[in-house]
Amino acid sequence: MVIVGAGEAGTAAAIALREAGWRGLIVLIGNETMPPYERPPLSKAILIEEGEPGPKLLIAPARLKELGIDYLQGSDVESIDRMAHTVTLSNGRHLAYERLLLTTGAKPRTLTIPAAAGSRITTLRTYTDALAIRRSIGPQCELVVIGGGFIGLEVAASAVLRGTSVTVIEAGPRLLTRAVPAPIAELIKAKHERSGVRIETGATVERIDVDEGRSKLVLEDGRTHLADLVVVGIGAMPNVELAQAAGLTLENGIALNETLTTSDPDIFAAGDCCSFLHRLYDERIRLEAWRNAQRQGAAAAANMLGANRPYEDVPWFWSDQYDETLQMAGLNHVADTSVCRDLNAKGQLFFYLAPSGRLVAASGFGSLANITKDIRFAEIMIGKRLAPQAEALADPTVSIKSLLALGSSSASMRG
Repeated sequence: MVIVGAGEAGTAAAIALREAGWRGLIVLIGNETMPPYERPPLSKAILIEEGEPGPKLLIAPARLKELGIDYLQGSDVESIDRMAHTVTLSNGRHLAYERLLLTTGAKPRTLTIPAAAGSRITTLRTYTDALAIRRSIGPQCELVVIGGGFIGLEVAASAVLRGTSVTVIEAGPRLLTRAVPAPIAELIKAKHERSGVRIETGATVERIDVDEGRSKLVLEDGRTHLADLVVVGIGAMPNVELAQAAGLTLENGIALNETLTTSDPDIFAAGDCCSFLHRLYDERIRLEAWRNAQRQGAAAAANMLGANRPYEDVPWFWSDQYDETLQMAGLNHVADTSVCRDLNAKGQLFFYLAPSGRLVAASGFGSLANITKDIRFAEIMIGKRLAPQAEALADPTVSIKSLLALGSSSASMRG
């Protein structure tokens, strides 16, 4: 079994293969020169912890050895020979596979506007990226973040906690346009502004010049911003080059069926690099979230061993914003009704219902203790295709857990 990509999905798959009883060779190939590590801390703990923290490892090297997983770090796969069932590494080595798993992840989108030589512009994807940002931010730094999505806002929150002067520039009409409802976006914006972050929406950067050693961002309306560092957080693109060169079908990533199999029955994929058919929503989706990567990796491993099980986990995502959390379950674009549960100072919850009344998504922002459990119960209801009554969802005196326990027929009863 050969796995290309040593992130969350690939590492989870390697471990799952061995724990499921596969006794043959497992080769995990990673292009970074360190053990597999978690990416969520890169925009949070790595930027703000005292000292210079190391990466949070997904698995210790000793455990890899104990499991008999051959980890090839600092290695790139140049090509896949589907007929011969081999992959070729950049050093010329050939590896044979019975089953191949692609967990090649995604790469940050980069700016397409003119940027002068010497302007300090970076993205955040690797531990090395995080260390470079960490060493730049602080009381003497003016940081401009381009993009009001999750990564940009997490970097902004971490930087301002380090005493950095931070400005976020978002081209859209508000923050997190595609990800969360407008009321939650406003709560997050207010939280940032109270913490000292300046946020400009509806603002587009036209070019980046250099002015006395600093980056000078010129907006379309003529306004300018000087920055010691510019962090670009405008989304990510799936790494599909290897799959494309091998002739695999692509559709918003590497195209998979319900069992995470590519157009080649001996090649599977998981994580940020792929799109897959999801029965719950009857459509093809691609997710960029650590839990999906982890669970898809384990699910792909089972199917590589012949389980042939559809992957049906409810999409789930979280983002820490200072001392509060944003959590989402499901996909809200298929809904035609939204219901707000106002928790006052504790936060807000939103529930999304399909035309049939079925709960298809939920999101919330507020204190961890008050958001996590209700989103978890909502996630279970989404997976069970329950249809709780809107009035019950909106009423903070009704227990969300009770709606799950009673099912859709009794969903309006008070807990």
